[in-house]
Amino acid sequence: MSGWFELSQAKDGQYRFVLKAGNGEVILTSELYKAKASAHVGIESVHKNSADDSRYERLTASNGKPYFNLKAANHQVIGTSQFYSSEQSRDKGIESVKNNGSSITIKDLTV
Repeated sequence: MSGWFELSQAKDGQYRFVLKAGNGEVILTSELYKAKASAHVGIESVHKNSADDSRYERLTASNGKPYFNLKAANHQVIGTSQFYSSEQSRDKGIESVKNNGSSITIKDLTV
């Protein structure tokens, strides 16, 4: 099964999306958007940028846990991963976003 996007609304009314792998695990979480249409633009940005390895910023948090950001051509962060236990796990997460980021399935949980 391939991955999908889930669009949801936060308690403060803003919108966010997550990209889930085929097994249902969240592999990328967006920033908050004021408008639902803006969240859809963010999903389109994942479509455009997820296959390009140069769009991934590989980072280490202050607690030593590896994670990554997916960035657009303008260097704006599109989404952020979870924290991983190793760099190898983080790199597998990046591969999962590359494999699932082109999904056209969007589950809208805001309706």
